[in-house]
Amino acid sequence: MVGAFDRPDNHLMLVPNDLCEVTIVAPKLPSYLKLHVEKPASVTPRQEEIPGLSRLRDAFRQATGLPLGSDPNPSGLATESSAGEWKELAASIGQILQHLEHTRTALWHREAELAAGVPVTVHPDEQSHLAVRLETVLKAGAQAIGCQAVAMYLLDETSRHLKLRSCWGLPRSRFLDPPRALRGAVVDLEALVGHAVILEDTLLLSDWSVPEEFRSAICVPISTPTTLLGTLWMFCDRPRMFSQDESNLLEIVSGRLAADLEREMLLQQAMDIRSIKRQLRHASRWQDHRLPRIKPLLHGWEITGKTIQGDYLGGDFHDWFVLPDGALGIVVGDAQGRLVEAGLTAAALHSTVKAHANYLHSAQQLVERTNESLWSASAGDQFASLFYAKIQPESGRFECTAAGHIDASIVGQQARPLATVDDSPLGMQPDTAYPLQREQLQVGDSLIVFSQGYKRSLKAGKAKLLWRLVQRHHALSADDLVDRIEAFADQHCREGVVEDRTLLVIKRTMV
Repeated sequence: MVGAFDRPDNHLMLVPNDLCEVTIVAPKLPSYLKLHVEKPASVTPRQEEIPGLSRLRDAFRQATGLPLGSDPNPSGLATESSAGEWKELAASIGQILQHLEHTRTALWHREAELAAGVPVTVHPDEQSHLAVRLETVLKAGAQAIGCQAVAMYLLDETSRHLKLRSCWGLPRSRFLDPPRALRGAVVDLEALVGHAVILEDTLLLSDWSVPEEFRSAICVPISTPTTLLGTLWMFCDRPRMFSQDESNLLEIVSGRLAADLEREMLLQQAMDIRSIKRQLRHASRWQDHRLPRIKPLLHGWEITGKTIQGDYLGGDFHDWFVLPDGALGIVVGDAQGRLVEAGLTAAALHSTVKAHANYLHSAQQLVERTNESLWSASAGDQFASLFYAKIQPESGRFECTAAGHIDASIVGQQARPLATVDDSPLGMQPDTAYPLQREQLQVGDSLIVFSQGYKRSLKAGKAKLLWRLVQRHHALSADDLVDRIEAFADQHCREGVVEDRTLLVIKRTMV
């Protein structure tokens, strides 16, 4: 016995039958409720479908007297030493056949996956088109099995209620009815488990919460492979039985409804994603337009920079500007986070630096004021790295301060790393002190600044080679040196790693 439960009114109990069903019967009463239990079978391509395999087996058995199968170690082979070569041949052929079976199975699955890759197109009047399509499917299914009405109930977001979403043969006023509580809906609960529930006479099942007043009904689940969506009811105005074929047909109708609903959900997601991508492209262009385009006209100086975001938006930026006292200010920023978070933090950081740069300051003061502004304006989860330098064009002297993880060096005949490149990032503490460093750029020297994305994007051991490349080609112009560095980074980047990266080169060419 599959299971049993007592009913005080009818004394019902569950017993199995020959159709792999569970039938609820009452003593001295005809069967009036059935549960069709689905038992999906695992289907794989059969060996008999391989052309020529049967002939190969027969020919091999006739020639050797030994069986041939896909098992690479057939158990029925002869054990005599004289049959050793035939045994090895049979095992080899069996291994080839096994590999062929695996290939055919993989191809079978792959073709099904490709079938699911058909692009989804938007109908000009998608909402009304969906309503008509659902009602058409319901009507066709009901007429196919001789029912007078059909209703589709879907679960709400809490999975506690079932709401009528489409019907045929019922008054349209049913859509105004409140949703049915799932708790106590015995038939719907049983169907959601995966059974087709058949009620041959609803008058004998008054406690089974049939949603409409019809003499017989059948209920099947509506679901995708991963999600339960609701239940499908079909009603008939007379007591009747529903055959296994009719139950299977109803499950096909349910699958069509689930496919249409899933398509609608995927279509809505695709439209949302397209909208988000369009907004991200606009934000990406806005972020790119904030980078400097016009180089300052400073005699004896070359300046160039390049920022590449790893995605639509990123946290890197560079900038240069002439300060009120005539000094050249340069900045490289690297905000932590991904996509929108990093982009918003970078925009706030960039604006803060520009605002503080309008007042008299040292490099140390600007970085510390920026840190305090970033800390006070965030919830404690915005961090960034920053390099800022003030260069005196006439003398080549400059002062710089760094926060966080920035690589900066003076490169000429020799390379001199700056000592302030690995301090605490901005946004950690409001009163963090960042040291000030003063340096001198001689004619032919370049100040080169990298954001941390360069290190993270390069393969292991290539960071040292990058600085050797810079040292070897330090005599190039600033533009040519940036191009050479970018070509190296593209050639030696780690596969699958996409990082925001910024490079800034300031070169003194003459007095």
